[in-house]
This record gives sequence, structure tokens and C-alpha cells, in this order.
Amino acid sequence: MSQLHLIVTVIVWLVMGQFAAAHPVPFSYLDLRLETRRIEATLVVHVIDVAHELNVESPGQLLDEEIVGTALETIVEMIEPRFQVESDGHSLTPEWSPLVEVMRGRQSMRLHFSYSLDVTPGVLGIEGSLFPYDQNHRTFINIYEEDSLRLQAILGATHERIDYFTGTWQGTAAVFRKFIPIGVVHILNGLDHVLFLVGLLLLGGTLRQLLIVVTAFTVAHSVTLSLSVLNFFNPPPGLIEPAIALSIVYVGADNLLVGDKRDMRAWIALVFGLIHGFGFASVLREMGLPSREVATSLLSFNLGVEFGQVVVVIVVGSLLTALREWSEIAGRRIVFIGSLAVIAAGAFWFIQRVFFSGGVL
Repeated sequence: MSQLHLIVTVIVWLVMGQFAAAHPVPFSYLDLRLETRRIEATLVVHVIDVAHELNVESPGQLLDEEIVGTALETIVEMIEPRFQVESDGHSLTPEWSPLVEVMRGRQSMRLHFSYSLDVTPGVLGIEGSLFPYDQNHRTFINIYEEDSLRLQAILGATHERIDYFTGTWQGTAAVFRKFIPIGVVHILNGLDHVLFLVGLLLLGGTLRQLLIVVTAFTVAHSVTLSLSVLNFFNPPPGLIEPAIALSIVYVGADNLLVGDKRDMRAWIALVFGLIHGFGFASVLREMGLPSREVATSLLSFNLGVEFGQVVVVIVVGSLLTALREWSEIAGRRIVFIGSLAVIAAGAFWFIQRVFFSGGVL
């Protein structure tokens, strides 16, 4: 640990200690244990939070086991609608235990409940906000599988859902089902990435040439996507986003200047694909990848991106080929006009991202 890191950590602990002395830290704790066809769960909540929601004037009353036992049904009715556990997208109904533990040392109570499962889930979704009256409240979640802690996460006002992919074939399949569509949607919605591809396709060529160009782009962005998501190298977005815009300008200009020179589009796709990969990575980093399925997530996301690229190549390539077959002059004009449009769009994005979006300048 660096000296600066140590100093910051000490300051945080001192501040939190003072805050806790004045008012209990607003935390709850949810533990889920995956068993065969069953999930055993415990929830620890602070008596101050419960007292506030039940309009109990003295939170200390909820440290009396007899009072808590009498109020258990009311407490469950208050808590149950506020968070939801899903198995493969299907809501689970909790089975509450009459057992409730009073934890005087922590000024908390521990509730016990469980969920019945028809099949082994591929993905568990946990969603909700236990005590929305307090924007600082956090729920710490621990998920256990095969008696081992598999995931630790936090739910709060700004992060109200987490997904846990189980360590089973069903979990792996669920990763593919989630991240392949995300890859497809990202490439098709990412106008800058699509325009870069369109610029590469404008000059046309044989199917083999176009496949080489697209494959070079895929290989390049897959490398930097992996490096970024695995935290080996993360250039700032303020540098990457303008660079992506410049790559679009470059490919448009190359189309206009290529003439009878050697076709360098595969190399352009390879070099600038490295930059685009860092742009793709921002999507996955914001989502948060399942810790045990990082490789599968990357693979499935890349497959989705590749499928989306194939769609772009087929649609744009077919239209350009049909236009050239209809009129060679029209084909040359579309290359000229299209390249100018690509340059203009890239230049616009570059100016916007540098001067109006906190870019490199």
C-alpha cells in the first residue's frame, strides 16, 4: 500500500468512526447461500431503520426479543416488497422463518428466509432498495455457492440491481445470452464505429478483401478490449473518443487519396481497431463483469460485435455492389460523396469531443 493510500484510508476510517458515534452507519447485510434446489438467506437490518419505517419512537424497543417476535409479521410486510430475487428472470417468493435474532451489540436484528428452486439457476438477479428514506443507505450482499463466497456487491440508491451468474453450465449459457445481444446493440447503435466500417467498405473489393479488412478490425479491437476490461491498460476516454473520431477522418481521406496505390484498408482497420477497442471497453466496465465469467463475457460480447459487423458488411456491401453494377459512374460518385461525408462526420465528432466534452484539450 502506498503512503498516500494509507493516509486516505486512515482519514476515511476516522471520519466514518465519528459519523458512527453520532449516528449508526446506514448499512444492511444480505447473505444468500445457493444449495440444491434452494437458497437460504439471512438479512441483517439496523433497528433505527426499522423503527423509522414502522414509526416506533424508541428504536431500543426493537432490541427486545419478545417485542420483535410480535412485530415480525409487520417487519416482513414492510421489507418484502422492497427487494426482489429473480432466478433466470423469474421472480422468487421468499418463505420467511419465524426465527428472528436480536443482535444487541450491533443494534440490529437478523431475519431468516429461503427460496425454493425448480431448477438450478443460470443467473440470479437481486434488485431493490431496502430503506429509500435514507439516500446513504447501502445493502452489502454476499453470495455463497458450494460453501464458498463467490460474490460481494453493494446495493444503494444509485445502484439498485446486481446479477450473479452461477458457476454452472446454465450460468455460462446465461452469460452468452446476456452479452451477445449487448455486443450486437452496441455496434449497431455506435454510429462512430459503424461509420468507420462504412468508410472501409466504400472502395468495395472482393469478398475475400472485405473479410480480411473486417477480420483485422475485429482482432485489433478484441485485443485492446480485453486489455482494458482486465485493467492492464486504460487510456482516458478524453483521449480515446477524439482518437476514434480522427480514425474516421483518416479512413475517409484515404479513400480519396488512394488512387492506384496499394489497398491499405486492412492495415488501417488493424491500427485504428486498437483504438476502437478501448471505446468498446467502456460499455463493459460500466456494466460490471461477472468475476468468474470475465473470459466468457468478453468472448460473448465480441461475438455480438462481430455479428453486428457482419450485418453492416452485408447490407452496405450489397448496396454498394448493386450500385456499381447499375452504373460505374454512380459507383465512383458514391465513393467520393461518401468519403466526404465520413470526413465531415469524423471532423465534427473530433471538434465536439475535444472542445465541448472534456477531451484532450
